[in-house]
Amino acid sequence: MEIWTIGYEKAAQSDVIAALERAGIRTVIDVRDRPQSRRAGFSKSMLAGSLNAAGIGYVHLKALGTPKEGRVAHHTGDQVTFWRIVDESLSTEAAGEALEEIAVRAKAERCCLLCYEADWRQCHRARIVERLGCPAHHLEAVASFL
Repeated sequence: MEIWTIGYEKAAQSDVIAALERAGIRTVIDVRDRPQSRRAGFSKSMLAGSLNAAGIGYVHLKALGTPKEGRVAHHTGDQVTFWRIVDESLSTEAAGEALEEIAVRAKAERCCLLCYEADWRQCHRARIVERLGCPAHHLEAVASFL
């Protein structure tokens, strides 16, 4: 089993989809608590529709998202609190079930975890990958608009 990850922070939706296609991704697993975005094309319905049009499946696993207090800590630079909240959240029964779902999917097809942060080391995707205990490939979406 292997897993891929990607963050859309510095890219347009088309850049993200192009990176997913180049990597042969079959399913995107959205690991945001709230799959909404001010960035065009990254809210749940729009993203799912665009991925579907590209032949890529979409699954949202809310249980793996960072709760609001964790996002606030991250945005204010309190990384100790951010990682503590992430670890607590990923220790819940619901998160465990979601991790099992990823494992089943990743054994059957090439899957990619999606969240906002471009740098996976600054994102809770890093902790999800640790808990999955499998090799990870971190994709970068080259921004065509910068």
